[in-house]
Amino acid sequence: MHLVSITENKQSEKRVAVTPEMAKKYIDLGLKVSLQNNYAQHLGFDDEKYKNHGVNFLDKDEDLIINSDVIVQLGLPNDEKLSLLKENQTLVGSLSSFSNKEKLNGLKNKKINCFSLELLPRITRAQSMDILSSQANLAGYKAVVEAFQIYEKAIPMMMTAAGTVPAAKVLIVGAGVAGLQAIATAKRMGAIVFATDVRMASKEQVESLGGKFLTIEGSENLETEGGYAKEASDEFKKKQEELLSETLKKIDIVICTALIPGREAPKIIKEDMFKNLQPGSVIYDLAAVQGGNTVFTEVNKIVEKDGVKILGEANILNKLPVSASNLYAKNVFNFISNLYDKENNKFNINLEDEIIEKTLIK
Repeated sequence: MHLVSITENKQSEKRVAVTPEMAKKYIDLGLKVSLQNNYAQHLGFDDEKYKNHGVNFLDKDEDLIINSDVIVQLGLPNDEKLSLLKENQTLVGSLSSFSNKEKLNGLKNKKINCFSLELLPRITRAQSMDILSSQANLAGYKAVVEAFQIYEKAIPMMMTAAGTVPAAKVLIVGAGVAGLQAIATAKRMGAIVFATDVRMASKEQVESLGGKFLTIEGSENLETEGGYAKEASDEFKKKQEELLSETLKKIDIVICTALIPGREAPKIIKEDMFKNLQPGSVIYDLAAVQGGNTVFTEVNKIVEKDGVKILGEANILNKLPVSASNLYAKNVFNFISNLYDKENNKFNINLEDEIIEKTLIK
């Protein structure tokens, strides 16, 4: 079986799906591995590091695709490359199954097996393959670092002979994986941290990290069976807005992480709430690419509104591409290992396996 990966568009995606360490593991598993020349040179992984493990290199991505059994990527390749795929090939990656539904249906009709890893079930056996958790962890950390860099005051409390500098107050909107890492990072740097989430199960996690959980009286638990947040009722949204609006009066930095899979990001910080934020405050919106959690978020821009700076990037992980690639490549390897039948040298698409059944585009 022949596994390949082609170079991503480095303007928008610096991560890679196969690191030298994981290439060796694929080969030890019994797979042949081929990559494009200078595949990960930009991350400091030169071709020799891969060749030392037995990886083959080709000039053209077309040759890689045509001669492959499985292609592992970050995102969905462009239309030209997708047109080269043929029956019984397998494509694995974070394929954005909701936004790319039409393209993926076209591939399914050509009898190409597409596995979209953001659809992994939240079960114990799938944790080592969970790309959302591994990547969101890094994103939550980096969002805090980026926001603190823009904020023009000290973060921890400092007591000096000239007076005391108060600790920055940080609000984390959404206490999923990214939000929890943001809480931990902000606390480590000396901030006072508050957090809010529609899932009541988050309260204990937030408090265990030293954050204060903002609770709405009579809250409903808005959590799906899979552990994701779901749409809130209008009554809940109104109560949440009132609590947030009041809380923002004492907040210096806001980190927004609230997302609903396959949907536009909920608008949580409304226009009228900005009057409660102090000039000099900073908002980092990790939901920018799905529309943002604030009404003023723009992708890859720093927007200033009434003295408040709002940041949102298309891909914050491009600022941590080596760490992100190492984790993503391990997630993908663990998924392929579960899919690959070494004894018969084939991919076993066993739909009784929940991991395979949930991630396969059907």
